[in-house]
Amino acid sequence: MITIYFDGMCYPKNPCGVAAYGYLIYRDGELIHRGFGAVGEGKGMTNNVAEYEGLKAAVQWVIDEGIVERLEVKGDSQLVIRQMKGEWKVNSATSRKYVPEIRRLLQGKDVSFSWVPREKNVEADRLSRVGYERYRSRGGKRSRPV
Repeated sequence: MITIYFDGMCYPKNPCGVAAYGYLIYRDGELIHRGFGAVGEGKGMTNNVAEYEGLKAAVQWVIDEGIVERLEVKGDSQLVIRQMKGEWKVNSATSRKYVPEIRRLLQGKDVSFSWVPREKNVEADRLSRVGYERYRSRGGKRSRPV
């Protein structure tokens, strides 16, 4: 089984700060990949954009690697988790953009979504900060996911 942990942040202010994300991917409890990146800065950037971009980047990595195992997605954003599960309405422009896009990526996959408390998502949070720092160190240029 593949487990994805993701997180995002918008710093130093939400909205309009730097939106950055981090994610980790485990196979049967063993780390197989980690990634981080920055979406951008200023108008349109929010913590929700960062959270969705982190999830999308992780899912895209799984697809690119040809992984077909069952996926368990975990994050500390109730909004993202509950919207992806279909428990909450998709109202905002951000959600209307990302939810269908990520669902298309996951089409045909055996996937479940679980909310975890922030304390259980510390490493993904740390990687989102790495994404932020990388963005800042490059003079505000978008970092590529790694």
